[in-house]
Amino acid sequence: MYLTGENLNVMSKKLGPAMKNREAGPIQKMAEYETEAGVDYIDVNLGPARKGGPELMEWMVKTIQAATDLPLFLDTSNVDAIEAGLKVYKPTKAKAVINSIMARQERMDILIPIAAKYNAGMVALLWGPEGMPRDTDERAMHASQLYMAATEAGIPPEDVWIDPIITPVNVQQEQLNHCLQFYKLQEDLTPGCRSTNGLSNVSNGAPEHLRPILNQTFLMMLIHCSVQGAIVDAFDKDLHDIARGKRQGLVDLVGKIMDGQAIDISKLGKEEVDYVKTARVLLGKSLYTDSWLEL
Repeated sequence: MYLTGENLNVMSKKLGPAMKNREAGPIQKMAEYETEAGVDYIDVNLGPARKGGPELMEWMVKTIQAATDLPLFLDTSNVDAIEAGLKVYKPTKAKAVINSIMARQERMDILIPIAAKYNAGMVALLWGPEGMPRDTDERAMHASQLYMAATEAGIPPEDVWIDPIITPVNVQQEQLNHCLQFYKLQEDLTPGCRSTNGLSNVSNGAPEHLRPILNQTFLMMLIHCSVQGAIVDAFDKDLHDIARGKRQGLVDLVGKIMDGQAIDISKLGKEEVDYVKTARVLLGKSLYTDSWLEL
């Protein structure tokens, strides 16, 4: 599974000011730390970057590429900033990826030609004209639309990363099943495309001490659905172990729950029981509450 580090983000209390003041040291240290942690890509998240976005993205790409050879996801809603970053990006291990292009005609008309022009990959974000897709079918419709537009522009399927939009379990619990169902259909809908997502979204709003187990369990569920990548906390070692096949027993256990198999938790250890309980919450089999592990 491809892991993209999420930690180089303008919202960081340390990195945000460093970006604003063009302080290369903290930016490069974070890029180096993410590289050492073992991620495959680094997401460069500038947010809206409305003021000075193009110049900032150009500086960020040059600064990061001076510290690491990992490929980059360029993450901002500022189209001019995306193009400025692509102009100076030097492909090393892989091409840059635009994160992201929504299933809205005005965004596709602008950004897909830019991706084609600079031979970049693209995250196809299944966010449509009416916002968040309501169910699996709406996700499928948006995916087909983005896939066809990318294909017509000459972007090969392997450069298209489909993101069905993961939602917080404590807000939109039912949406997670739609994401999982979509992933099971993706290869038939968009053959040859890759898959990704913002994994940490699933635990947004949950107590900090519970976020890791939510993220880790949902990653196991994604693996069971043959998902190929995720944007993650680069420094969660357990996530790395799960993604690299080092916790296969737990992945198989979660897979059994997803497949509807009965599990006798009296025969399991505490760690296994915690993952079983968490999987049931993520699947909507148990109602979310901050105390689900204690029930």
